[in-house]
Amino acid sequence: MPLMQTSVGAVHALPTQRIVIAGGPGSGKSSLLRALAAAGEVCYAEVSRELIREQLARAGRLFPWGDLRGFAMECGERMHAQLTDSARHGRSFFDRGLPDLIGYLSHGGWSAPDTWRAASHAYAGAVFFAPPWREIYVNDPERPQTFAEAQSLSAHVRRAYLDCGFRLIELVKSSVPDRLRQVLHYLDAHQHEREHR
Repeated sequence: MPLMQTSVGAVHALPTQRIVIAGGPGSGKSSLLRALAAAGEVCYAEVSRELIREQLARAGRLFPWGDLRGFAMECGERMHAQLTDSARHGRSFFDRGLPDLIGYLSHGGWSAPDTWRAASHAYAGAVFFAPPWREIYVNDPERPQTFAEAQSLSAHVRRAYLDCGFRLIELVKSSVPDRLRQVLHYLDAHQHEREHR
């Protein structure tokens, strides 16, 4: 479900624009999404973090460091649900997209379902990419990777987006307000961009 929703009736007639904030773990994506939500945008939370929290709370086993493929498949189902739900909105933002999962699976030596690549075409062609950033990187129970592992994952995610034909807009390594301005200024200047083709 979105972090924040505008009134549904007001956006039915608008074309759908689905914008992804992508990148490796600990690169500031979620902080930017919270700022976008606070600014009134419709934002969808990172499903992988939600799933890890659920599994930790119930002593489950579906973790990327234990069952990467099973974890990714469940995340894929939830991301498809987000895409379906986002059709109700004119513009929405996603904390990761399906190519992130493709990159994570590639990093683990797995291939992703072809349907994920096809479904990814629903996202806008320009993806905002948060690069690895050592100064803000922290570990927590949901993010056990070392910074070196995060860098490697980020490289695979970047490659997955490029392989799927997306254009990457690298986010500045600056404050959350600076990143928010970067995203909104870019979108104001490229209002014609909708689905990725």
